[in-house]
Amino acid sequence: MVALALVSAVGLVVDDRVLVGAPIWTKPFKFSVSLIAYTLSLAWMLSLLAPPSRAHRVGWWAGTVVAVALLAEMVLITLQVVRGTQSHFNHATPFDNAVFQIMGASIAVLWLSALVIAVLLLRARILDRATAWAVRLSSLIALAGAAVGFLMVRPTPEQLAVDEPPITGSHSVGVPDGGPSMPLTGWSTTGGDLRIPHFFGMHALQLLPLLLLVLAALAPRFARLADERVRLRLTLTASGAYAATFALLTWQALRGQALFSPDGVTLAAAGAIVLLGGAATALSLRTPSPAPTLDEKVSA
Repeated sequence: MVALALVSAVGLVVDDRVLVGAPIWTKPFKFSVSLIAYTLSLAWMLSLLAPPSRAHRVGWWAGTVVAVALLAEMVLITLQVVRGTQSHFNHATPFDNAVFQIMGASIAVLWLSALVIAVLLLRARILDRATAWAVRLSSLIALAGAAVGFLMVRPTPEQLAVDEPPITGSHSVGVPDGGPSMPLTGWSTTGGDLRIPHFFGMHALQLLPLLLLVLAALAPRFARLADERVRLRLTLTASGAYAATFALLTWQALRGQALFSPDGVTLAAAGAIVLLGGAATALSLRTPSPAPTLDEKVSA
């Protein structure tokens, strides 16, 4: 992925072709950079499955399948870029259709392998409880984020109105792909975009463990954060707020709303997440009662 990111960066500079409203090398560049973060995080989580356990062996195979599936996906995306055509949703020719069908199968296999890893992490014995739950919950949210991709293959009403449309599926909801979009991300600014919850959900795999690392780094300066129970409660609070935000972004996209053009209902839901998350954070920071000593237990 690092090598492909560099190749794609060069492609963005030297290749002036445009596809679906964006420079043609944008997709492999964004995918490769995103997958660098995703796969490094997944590799670290797999390292928590201590050898020589059965879970470690199963995790090794599941991780290998993820790597192979991602490699197949990126090879096909890059092949279509070289050919100057769409990789996703493309049924224009038998070859294009075969490419997309193989991509779909590889993503399904990848998702199932990531599910196996998530189950292994749920069962793993990790000494630090805050780390354990950050890993478990982030892997489950990432699975949900990846599953949003399956919603994109549904044909739009415009595509259903045409016999054998060359393109079946869309990133955008309520507007065609390739319209006005944000710089860099390419997310629609005029309608819903399923890539937003897809991206946000998958990168829980980095952001929630990163939060825990920040809390651990601040622990020497803030006595409350030195208590593992406080860090655990903050981790659970952050995970809950993250999951709620992911659900809100998915709901917003499915209703055809652009990210920065929410209606009153969306704003009210976002406000509720902020208020509940803030209250839960304040409660989480309360100093826990000290655990009873042995003498106190005997007296009781």
